[in-house]
Amino acid sequence: MAIVEHMSPLVVRKLRRPAGHPFAVAAPLFALLALLAAFSGSPVAAAEDSSPVLIELTLVAGAQEKGAVCLDGSPPAYHLQRGSGSGSQSWIVFLQGGAWCGTTESCSIREMTEHGSSKFMEPIAFDGILSDQQPQNPDFYNWNKVFVRYCDGASFSGDAEGEAENGTKLHFRGLRIWEAVVDELMEKGMDTAKQALLAGCSAGGLSTLLHCDNFRARFPQEVSVKCLPDGGFFLDAKDLLGERFIRSVFDGVVQLQNVSKVLPKDCLAKKDPTECFFPAELIKSISTPTFIVNSGYDSWQIRNVVAPDGSYPGDTWSNCRDNIGNCSSKQMDVLHGFRNKLLHELKAAEGKRDWGLFIDSCFAHCQTQFSSSWQSPTSPRLGNKTIAEAVGDWYFGRGKGVMKQIDYKYPCNPTCGS
Repeated sequence: MAIVEHMSPLVVRKLRRPAGHPFAVAAPLFALLALLAAFSGSPVAAAEDSSPVLIELTLVAGAQEKGAVCLDGSPPAYHLQRGSGSGSQSWIVFLQGGAWCGTTESCSIREMTEHGSSKFMEPIAFDGILSDQQPQNPDFYNWNKVFVRYCDGASFSGDAEGEAENGTKLHFRGLRIWEAVVDELMEKGMDTAKQALLAGCSAGGLSTLLHCDNFRARFPQEVSVKCLPDGGFFLDAKDLLGERFIRSVFDGVVQLQNVSKVLPKDCLAKKDPTECFFPAELIKSISTPTFIVNSGYDSWQIRNVVAPDGSYPGDTWSNCRDNIGNCSSKQMDVLHGFRNKLLHELKAAEGKRDWGLFIDSCFAHCQTQFSSSWQSPTSPRLGNKTIAEAVGDWYFGRGKGVMKQIDYKYPCNPTCGS
């Protein structure tokens, strides 16, 4: 099926995100604690809802005996909201994001936050694809909804141990966390699901790709199982200095946390494990129907892959990184180059019949977990559909429309504003 590029009037607008953006992997370590605290990656309800329902934290039972623990050795956790009515046998499992740690130093800091220890996790409110409000989430509002907390620093994929800077043990057990959480959800009724969707944002979007086929294998063939990675298509791209900064980050994660067990064997037979950790390689071996949501101008990747701290002199890129509307024509040429590389690497998804794409040109990162971008009057649209409508049409096979939608290059889409 051909990928469709949408062209619309040239309007310069920026998609405004709710408070709480991913922390920069390039930030100095002395600032990392504050940055982690600022980004929970959790789908907190929109500010106009004065009394959102808080979903309590559930610690995984018996996880520590299995070695399925967070960086600090505490048990992993998730939030579960039970489905009802027609959704009582349908499940969404959403994997939290929050970048990675690939050095002993960064993991030692991370273990003192909610991204490395369940001791710091609190109840959260669900929004976006996890909302229980039908107008905001028409297709999935009454499903069983699970938000899995991210506390291993390697996209739920590592299996090793290390030593923290204070001499205590660091536990790199993301793979065991994944297995323990899914096992417990199966015991809580997911084993009788008629429909299931694995989703995730950012590092959780990468996790979704890493575990998609494994998730599918947990269910009988007659069960509809699909995957939805959001903002997780990270590129092995050069930064402004010509260095592959994000590859160095991934290489640290792959080596320190031993993620090889989750990587495609056909890729490992030909390529370096770090290269196999990138989505461009992962999607080649995934057989489960998958819908990729990503911006062609992913705000996190522009700040941390294209123009990370230290890759440009002074503050020459600071305003552009903060708001794409501030970028000069030369800077936009660089960002268009990033988009072109993304589209090239997505070619592998083009020939997969049951796959879908929603690649807009908004300056955004993680668009499924906030109602403002998932389904609202101000949501970005492609083919006159919101992300929620496009995903719903794809999941349920509604209509005969094109399921692979790609926006024209920035600035193009008036629905990226508001």
